[in-house]
Amino acid sequence: MGDPKNPRKIWRKPKRPLNYDLLNEELHVLGTFGLKNKRELWKAHTELSRVRNQARSLLALTQEVREKKEQVLMKSLIRIGLVNTNSTLDDVLNLKVTDLLSRRLQTIIQKKGLIKSPYQARQTVVHGHVMIGERVVTVPSYTVKIEEENQIHLVPGVNLGQSKQVIETVVPEQPQE
Repeated sequence: MGDPKNPRKIWRKPKRPLNYDLLNEELHVLGTFGLKNKRELWKAHTELSRVRNQARSLLALTQEVREKKEQVLMKSLIRIGLVNTNSTLDDVLNLKVTDLLSRRLQTIIQKKGLIKSPYQARQTVVHGHVMIGERVVTVPSYTVKIEEENQIHLVPGVNLGQSKQVIETVVPEQPQE
């Protein structure tokens, strides 16, 4: 591709982009998870296909080699919360793109009840109002690990417009005659 920083694209477009059912499904997922554009969805599809491809290639190996390499893949998927500790490669093959999108930072802070909508969650993360432990994270697509999930909180002292100040309107008095 030419540029050493980006040796290849990290997403692939769908083969049939004008499929009506696919378009409706993509729009539903975009709205549910508050994604910026379809490219973010395609990145998640590509990442999921990469993981599923690894699982398929492990199933084709012999039993001795498979047991060694399977632990590496399962450990990484368990760490980010995609599968349970007692899961098998069949569970990896059954993963959906919504499972991967539900581990994003913007989705988790919305599910925790810190923020109301997915788009507000995205804006809050981008503006630097969310911390994981002691560090501010400004990437909405950050994949939250299981051990980091309970360390997510809003930056102290930031007002997100949720104060209950009521602006009183002044009604001019009617002149008495």
